[in-house]
Amino acid sequence: MRPEDFDRFAEIWANPQVVRHIGPPKSRAEAWEAFLRNAGHWQMTGFGQWAIHDQASRQMVGQTGFFFAARGLGDDFDACPEAGWLLTPEVQGNGLAGEATKAAHDWYDRVIPGPLVAIVTEDNLASRNVAQRLGYRLLRRAEMGGETVMLLRRDGPPGP
Repeated sequence: MRPEDFDRFAEIWANPQVVRHIGPPKSRAEAWEAFLRNAGHWQMTGFGQWAIHDQASRQMVGQTGFFFAARGLGDDFDACPEAGWLLTPEVQGNGLAGEATKAAHDWYDRVIPGPLVAIVTEDNLASRNVAQRLGYRLLRRAEMGGETVMLLRRDGPPGP
């Protein structure tokens, strides 16, 4: 992500429809902290999140990539980089999440091969489908923020 992506980043994270499966909307200050955390991931770990831009409008419409969240969910989860993806409602359902996350995972498999984890809520069928196509399998269920979530793990790219 580039500095000029921040205004759109903050808009996206403030949208209740975008974050409905991952938590409450972020204030501009909280979005700034998340934006800087992403930059720090690239600096400290060699990976992070990419902005997803719509080619026609050149507007940022989401993000995908990897991070450490130190969630306290156990060594089987917290020791691995976590994958995440999100898109604005106007571009959901057209395969963009699958395409962008596959490209990010292909990069990861070439540059930093190893296991990855992800969190998906039970009712987020679109993200569950993306995760399944990427080779994630259920590790276990856990409680987060009063909700049961699925902790997923991917030990490498899916087979043919």
